[in-house]
Amino acid sequence: MNIQKSFSLEGKVALVTGAAYGIGFAMAEALAQAGAQIAFNCRGQEHMDKALAAYAEKGMDVKGYICDVTDEAQVTQMVAEIEKELGVIDILVNNAGIIKRIPMHEMSAAEFRQVVDIDLNAPFIVSKAVIPGMIKKGHGKIINICSMMSELGRETVSAYAAAKGGLKMLTRNIASEYGQYNIQCNGIGPGYIATPQTAPLREVQPDGSQHPFDKFIIGKTPAARWGNPEDLMGPVVFLASEASDFVNGHILYVDGGILAYIGKQP
Repeated sequence: MNIQKSFSLEGKVALVTGAAYGIGFAMAEALAQAGAQIAFNCRGQEHMDKALAAYAEKGMDVKGYICDVTDEAQVTQMVAEIEKELGVIDILVNNAGIIKRIPMHEMSAAEFRQVVDIDLNAPFIVSKAVIPGMIKKGHGKIINICSMMSELGRETVSAYAAAKGGLKMLTRNIASEYGQYNIQCNGIGPGYIATPQTAPLREVQPDGSQHPFDKFIIGKTPAARWGNPEDLMGPVVFLASEASDFVNGHILYVDGGILAYIGKQP
């Protein structure tokens, strides 16, 4: 076995949903560095234009598609366009997602459904659309971006935790149902990642003190730091490559050790 070749993604086509910025962008960049041709989606043209400019700055030749991944007809059309322009999709990363931090008793059913629709129904819809091509091709990799909330609960994230817990089980079921076709479906469960979206939680307070949530996360993480988007680059390449051909139905938590740690004694 040539270990370097087993991690190569040369000639592969990868669709990364919601990869306009943040961890999705970093994972798309990693797959591209390993040799894959990248396709990604945005729901609107403004985000698409910014994303394409950011990829161009990195010297990356990617294809962007306007698509709402909760809309089955739009997803079917996007997958058909990717297959026509780039080839059959070898790698799918279901990254698109949202979170609404609202106490459960104050959350409307419509808000709950919106989170579940994007974080759980969309991965089902997109996976369903790419699996037939993977079956015909004789191989495929599906990577669902789960969360520590696939395992844990926390205040104000009832919808997100419910959706990510469901995504963990969807991951295992896809592995169970389609492993016979040489399709591997695994998940990545990021810990707390330093992105522009989480920047307010890490800001120094007006009195110069550490933000309470920042202090809480660092104290709960054996690595004693937030993760960076780059921390997800190695795991996503591994799960997208032939190096992981006998890894199926697994959730790889990239969390600095939080899930393994009970915390320091007060």
